[in-house]
Amino acid sequence: MNKLIQKIIPLYGILPLLCAFGLNMIVYSGAMSICAGWKHYDLTTSLDRMVPLVPWWMYIYFGCYLFWVVNYIMVARIHKDEPSEFYRFVTTDMMSRVICGLFFFLMPTTNVRPEVVGTTFADDLLRFLYQIDQPANLFPSIHCLVSWMCYIGIRGNKKVPAWYRGFSCIFALLVVISTQTTKQHYIVDAVAGLLIAEILFALNKRINAYRYVQHFFDRIHLKLGFISKEKTIE
Repeated sequence: MNKLIQKIIPLYGILPLLCAFGLNMIVYSGAMSICAGWKHYDLTTSLDRMVPLVPWWMYIYFGCYLFWVVNYIMVARIHKDEPSEFYRFVTTDMMSRVICGLFFFLMPTTNVRPEVVGTTFADDLLRFLYQIDQPANLFPSIHCLVSWMCYIGIRGNKKVPAWYRGFSCIFALLVVISTQTTKQHYIVDAVAGLLIAEILFALNKRINAYRYVQHFFDRIHLKLGFISKEKTIE
């Protein structure tokens, strides 16, 4: 079974990625629930109002979930011989959620969504999205942040084909556009998401915060037999 799993993702990457996903859900759902009755700020600008509602962008908006899974696993795979780089990535991801959570609590945001009147499948998808996702936790955009992390996590890495690195950049930017044309986010939400990803990724290239994260997971992986003592950090 382990060999089958490792064909998809290295064992050392499973728990950190699951924890990153769990933290994301805790921050997003927790803030949504706790701040539900608080004052929310609408940061919509005249520029936001100029962007039209284009329901077919829902295919990109929902398609990014598969993009996230593929690229996060890819980051674990390309760094299996240098796990410290993977842990820098995971540490950046976790730190970004903490920062997002601070914004969600300190400055809850909302917007007024337009009425969806079309009858196409894309319109139905958009209505479904509006039903299951409240207009809150908008600034910064986690959708944009995670999509850009998918790109910068493989950016410049020659283990990944150049065409796929290019695709990841383009698709991440398309996700940014989709958050605007589906009226899920303001423009400032998208910009903030990209900036947080870039700033934290650059910061974690220069500091050793990742070592605490790696050491924590190394101890667990050692007990589970996922890694040997020689592959742990001091």
